[in-house]
Amino acid sequence: MGSWLFLFLVGLFLAASVSGVGSRNVTYDGRSLIIDGQHKILFSGSIHYPRSTPQMWPSLIAKAKAGGLDVIETLVFWNLHEPQPEQFDFSGQRDIVRFIKEIQAQGLYACIRIGPFIQGEWSYGGLPFWLHDIPGIVYRSDNEPFKYQMKKFVSKIVNMMKAEKLYASQGGPIILSQIENEYGMVEAAFRDKGPPYLRWAAEMAVGLQTGVPWVMCKQNNAPDPVINACNGRRCGETFPGPNSPNKPAIWTENWTSFYQVYGDEPDIRSAEDIAFHVALFIAKKGSYVNYYMYHGGTNFGRTAAAYVLTSYYDQAPLDEYGLFRQPKWGHLKELHAAIKLCLNPMLSGVYTTMALGKSQEAFVYRGNSVDCAAFLVNNDTRKTVVVTFQDSLYELPPKSISILPDCKTVAFNTAKVSTQYNTRAVETSKKLDSIVKWEEYKETIPTFEDTSLRANMLLEHMNTTKDNSDYLWYTFRFQNDFSDAEYVLNVTSSAHVLHAFVNGSFVGSTHGSFKTETPILESKITLNKGTNYISLLSGTVGLPDSGAYLERRVAGINTVRVKGEHEIKDFTRYSWGYQVGLLGEKLQVYTDSRSNKVKWNTYGSSTHQRLTWYRTLFDAPAGKDPVTLNLESMGKGEAWINGQSIGRYWVSFLTPKGIPSQTRYNVPRSFLKRTDNLLVILEEENGYPLGISIDTISITKVCGHVSELHLPPVISWQGQNKTEHNNSKKHHGRRPKVQLQCPPGRNISRILFASYGNPTGNCENYAIGSCHSFTSLPTIEEACMGKRICTIPVWRKKFGNDPCPGIPKTLLVDAQCT
Repeated sequence: MGSWLFLFLVGLFLAASVSGVGSRNVTYDGRSLIIDGQHKILFSGSIHYPRSTPQMWPSLIAKAKAGGLDVIETLVFWNLHEPQPEQFDFSGQRDIVRFIKEIQAQGLYACIRIGPFIQGEWSYGGLPFWLHDIPGIVYRSDNEPFKYQMKKFVSKIVNMMKAEKLYASQGGPIILSQIENEYGMVEAAFRDKGPPYLRWAAEMAVGLQTGVPWVMCKQNNAPDPVINACNGRRCGETFPGPNSPNKPAIWTENWTSFYQVYGDEPDIRSAEDIAFHVALFIAKKGSYVNYYMYHGGTNFGRTAAAYVLTSYYDQAPLDEYGLFRQPKWGHLKELHAAIKLCLNPMLSGVYTTMALGKSQEAFVYRGNSVDCAAFLVNNDTRKTVVVTFQDSLYELPPKSISILPDCKTVAFNTAKVSTQYNTRAVETSKKLDSIVKWEEYKETIPTFEDTSLRANMLLEHMNTTKDNSDYLWYTFRFQNDFSDAEYVLNVTSSAHVLHAFVNGSFVGSTHGSFKTETPILESKITLNKGTNYISLLSGTVGLPDSGAYLERRVAGINTVRVKGEHEIKDFTRYSWGYQVGLLGEKLQVYTDSRSNKVKWNTYGSSTHQRLTWYRTLFDAPAGKDPVTLNLESMGKGEAWINGQSIGRYWVSFLTPKGIPSQTRYNVPRSFLKRTDNLLVILEEENGYPLGISIDTISITKVCGHVSELHLPPVISWQGQNKTEHNNSKKHHGRRPKVQLQCPPGRNISRILFASYGNPTGNCENYAIGSCHSFTSLPTIEEACMGKRICTIPVWRKKFGNDPCPGIPKTLLVDAQCT
């Protein structure tokens, strides 16, 4: 009986645990989100599950947690999960439940932004294209067909989360959800159909009873109880604030760089700038900041929006491959730690502000007689200023914020980067330059007779392909009565890219850009006497992802004329034949099982043709470093490895500086076998596959550049001001330090540069200055050689002498990791 009773009680305990004994009560007020009765200041980071792989998720989430994050945020991708009506897919990279459970396993909260319109530089803004075919539909409007489909999908996701008990109200990690996305930017375009849709969306979401709050970003009129949130780079300056005194200030997208499109240079945002605006938002009673993106990842397959690169937010704190992007990751980690030292007065104290100068101000939180925290802000972008605060002097660098967790001592300044810098290096593992290992298959250029879809007009591209392919062939035939006559082919289009063929021969191409439409194609052509065949390939590089009335957007060919010496023939309203996609796509020649459905020839065995498929085999690089495919020698197309698309490439589209926007393409290790990996390339232009290589990416150099005027690591604050339980020993000492850390599996093998004194330059370009300690190199070598992690204080006693008394010293160390 005793053992039976024990098992019965255990069963009751387990049943109670599953049914939500660990449930959390999530509410909010004008200060912050409240979890189980406790106000919270939360740092969040966007990591999108389909832009990485399940094998990468644990590491990405762990690195985010180590960086001081409390929450992982993700969009939910409708067109990924319901590619056809009622046909759902939550497998592999689409497994959002597995992703949320991994967040939970690592002890973090989650925020799901269901949308279901998400924009996110994702093709069609995340909407499935089949919506386009529903009669009378108008997206994101007070339109019954759209509202019916939207509610059905949102309910599907919410019910899935409930079934897995993933909401905080059930004991899960989800503390916040989002409905719609930046609707305030298009609401006016829908006139009287906008406001009622907005109210309906809010009521629908709240009515699903998740037990956690909902937010709307860039929606200043978000209906109660939905929280309005800010998106942008400077929400501490631009956000008008919550639209109710009972709602907290939330920043749903703090852009850590910006997405990049083909033909554009990368948009770099400094760690100092991000830290300044986060600190300012928090100083002004902000309580939730989400970094968009914290890890960008990869737009695999055809998921990127119009003209958007396959690589997504590579400049985020975790780069495309999941490696630390330093100093961004480390500087923000220090910022989070400094702000969390201030939590008690910030969440329970009295808030005041005061002017410290013309462009300087203080934000102060006072609790009891002990608790006090202050943010000293210098908005002047040009000069360092000295301000007086509480009878003490503080030096504030240009455009910076100093954080004082006790209103006395500076723990962190947003402009002083003490964390290390690192350098990402590429190593070629395998050059695929053997001509005998490549094969090619030339795509068939269809003629009018090859087509079964016909129309006496030019069809719109997207409505014809239904997003099943980037490509749509437009073909027609006509009689020419003159022998070998010269003509000009004139084509206007709204295609992203256009290739023209006459009688099977390439005659010209053109393309648009993110900011401009496709220019007119005009090519001189020679026609045969008799029947001539013209084949025009319209291509999209992702579907549009934003704007009102998305269902009305068009692509494809608009007009076609053939100009001769004596006449102009307009073929716009003519008998046209159409083929959706390429034959190689239809046959799936990029897969192991179907690659041999066509006849492959030896590379270079015949004259080159645009639109050629290439294939070869390669072995996976040894080790665990991220793998990348170097396509610098190619033009435009798509690449598959073992049947999985690693995305579109467009190397031939150069930036204003004359370089490709992207040449290396991420190949997750989980896509690879140990040997005989099948690589298939679709090349639209004149690419040279023998120039392709398989490379690995790693962090090979780490560098620290810290002066005596920098601040000690925030971790040392605890040792200076408090003691741990049962341990009176202080942590480290509050002294500026150079901290170097190689990636796991690597140690410091060489000191490339070391100077204690006044070295010139920075971690990218340095030299010994007029003041230099000759013990610099041996001191650093003794402290760091053979170690993965080393710390060196910027202190004259460490180097045995003062090489130049009276001059502030700096320590710059550049080290190689092997």
